[in-house]
Amino acid sequence: MNKAYLLTVFLLLAYLSSKGQSQQQPSTSLDSIQQLKEVVLSANVIFGSKFQAKNRTGSAYYIDPAELKKFNPIDINRVLRTVPGVNIYEEDGFGLRPNISLRGTSPERSAKITLMEDGVLIAPAPYSAPAAYYFPSIARMEAVEVLKGSSQVQYGPYTTGGAINMLSTSIPRSFGVRASANYGSFNSSRIHAVVGDSKENFGYMVEYLNFASDGFKELDNGGDTGFDKNDLVAKFRVNSNSDATLRQALEVKFQYSDEVSDETYLGLTEEDFAATPFRRYASSQEDQMVTEHVQVMATHTLKFSDYFRVSTTAYHNGFERNWYKLNDVVFNGDKRGIAAVISNPQDFPDHFAILDGTANSADDALLVKANNRRYTSQGIQTKFDYHWGGDSFFHDVEIGLRYHFDEEDRFQWKDGYSITDGIMQLTFDAPGGSDANRISDARAFAAFAMYKLKYNDLTLTPGIRYENIRLRRLNYGTSDPSRTGSDLSTRENDVDVFIPGIGFNYNVNNTVSVFGGVHKGFSPPSNQPGQKPEESINIELGSRFDIAGISGELIGFYNDYSNLLGSDLAATGGTGSLEQFNAGEVNVKGIELLLNYNLLPLNESFNLPITFGYTFTDTEFLNSFGSDDDLWGEVQAGDELPYISKHQFNASLSLEHKDFEINANGRFNGAFRTQAGQGSIPADEEVASNFIIDLSSKYHFSKNFSLTANVINLLDETYAVSRVPAGLRPGHPFGIYGGFELRF
Repeated sequence: MNKAYLLTVFLLLAYLSSKGQSQQQPSTSLDSIQQLKEVVLSANVIFGSKFQAKNRTGSAYYIDPAELKKFNPIDINRVLRTVPGVNIYEEDGFGLRPNISLRGTSPERSAKITLMEDGVLIAPAPYSAPAAYYFPSIARMEAVEVLKGSSQVQYGPYTTGGAINMLSTSIPRSFGVRASANYGSFNSSRIHAVVGDSKENFGYMVEYLNFASDGFKELDNGGDTGFDKNDLVAKFRVNSNSDATLRQALEVKFQYSDEVSDETYLGLTEEDFAATPFRRYASSQEDQMVTEHVQVMATHTLKFSDYFRVSTTAYHNGFERNWYKLNDVVFNGDKRGIAAVISNPQDFPDHFAILDGTANSADDALLVKANNRRYTSQGIQTKFDYHWGGDSFFHDVEIGLRYHFDEEDRFQWKDGYSITDGIMQLTFDAPGGSDANRISDARAFAAFAMYKLKYNDLTLTPGIRYENIRLRRLNYGTSDPSRTGSDLSTRENDVDVFIPGIGFNYNVNNTVSVFGGVHKGFSPPSNQPGQKPEESINIELGSRFDIAGISGELIGFYNDYSNLLGSDLAATGGTGSLEQFNAGEVNVKGIELLLNYNLLPLNESFNLPITFGYTFTDTEFLNSFGSDDDLWGEVQAGDELPYISKHQFNASLSLEHKDFEINANGRFNGAFRTQAGQGSIPADEEVASNFIIDLSSKYHFSKNFSLTANVINLLDETYAVSRVPAGLRPGHPFGIYGGFELRF
């Protein structure tokens, strides 16, 4: 169905609904676009507001709704660049599958951080297969919470670097409709519409988002290199009267998304990237990712009093995806992976000629792998919160329990193709399960207890987390597609661990506070019997300040890994087996700086806020080893971790008026190496530094209607974002997008 037609119908229905309610239910939230007042959310949050984030005993950052809307976000990478301590490398230019690191954790597919949506684990299979091939659309989020450092025992299983919680659109307090649309470069479009209302005893919200593009890469012989992604979210809440003795609320959320993206793992050689950075080789013409994601969750809240509250959430996430993509090239019976051919085209000239389509091939010369997988993640979690206080003391006890199950079902095959005059033809239709046919699952019980003691200006938060995990794999073998068990092999790994931590915050005066802490870092191992989890001791010390109009924070951190784990991901040039390997002892240390200042503090008509953030991350292996399949190369003591920039900074400047706003953001991402090493980075192992400037603007004709404009990569810099999975990949080139926003 036509997307413009859908939006028109949606707006018409919303307008008709508003006619009968606008007199009795005027929206109080619509002026927030001009007033830029903070909204404290009531969803499943980590801290829920900038005030709470600034008063935690550990490092925390809250991107509130006003801040999130500034840049009309479509890309989670661009949103998180503003947060010190976050290290990212891009892949597709639109943020569909980000690679996020917090304080030096391995960034590949964001697999070593705790990712949540509305307080629920959102990676496809957080314990058994955490690589985030599904990532929620940032455009439908209302706020983003980033927790780093100490006092992380509440959020797991990944406790080394931190947690990211994305807060979806909440049910409004009164009737409201919002709709926006934009269009721009590369035939890119976005349609977003939300309607919702609240009464005394119920509320609802329905949301639709479509984000699509033809893509900025140019496929040999033509064809799309973009994507089309849909999101539908519905929420419904019933609750008791506000004056009830026992106040209760039940909120049910349903989310569905699908995606078709013509994306590939195949990048470019050094020579071709220098000449035509946005080219895509002919042998990637069949590559396509198809996904569906469903989330159902129900949250019940019992508020016994102002001091005692219990909340329970049951959740189910289902994710199906088949990334059909080129995997191998065969010449005269010699099969080579695409990463090997792209990295060394001079060593494999015949293979490369087939890959770039300049030579005709024999049958089955191109092997296209159907990475067909189905994921399940479900469980139930409950949290008890009780607090009390006196004249000088405040006490808060929080206890949480979670039972979780997740599963990855791999049923994969490789089809054979020939290529003639740049056009691929199917020559072998492989049977399902002939490449991989196995199920990996995890059952986990987690519990935590956190105690907060506040005495005058000092706050202490000791806590402990417990994880009991059973990881299992059933491998049916490639010759048993019906899974009769005739060639079944099994393996299992069990983990039982306590994860303690303690943090503090001391308000020196009304303008300066000091905070810090120590906690144990933990990441689950794989299902290989006897493999130990990733563990570390993490220390941080920092200060928050607001002096002479300059506010911000300065933090130092030190992570001492006793057992770092690497993963064999196809996304980083590996085989995709997900097997983990021991990388031994590693130290990661760094500095995070954030500064905010309004250059026009006394002007009543204009605001001119400026923000600067800087992150320094230094990494070092303390032992030597050879990584499996040379994923990180031959590692020597003293080498740096791959994929981590040592220096990065972000600066933004905004001009704000009640009728308009203009925002400029510049970000510098330092060079990083793609294999472990030390000293200067070899040219063929380096992703060079880049500095990118983005612009956004809005003009508010009224509180109901605004025009928007965005420019991505204002200076049209051509830059590489990674060398993985197979070859150099470009960042988003210059793009301009215009649109409108409606609010009723």
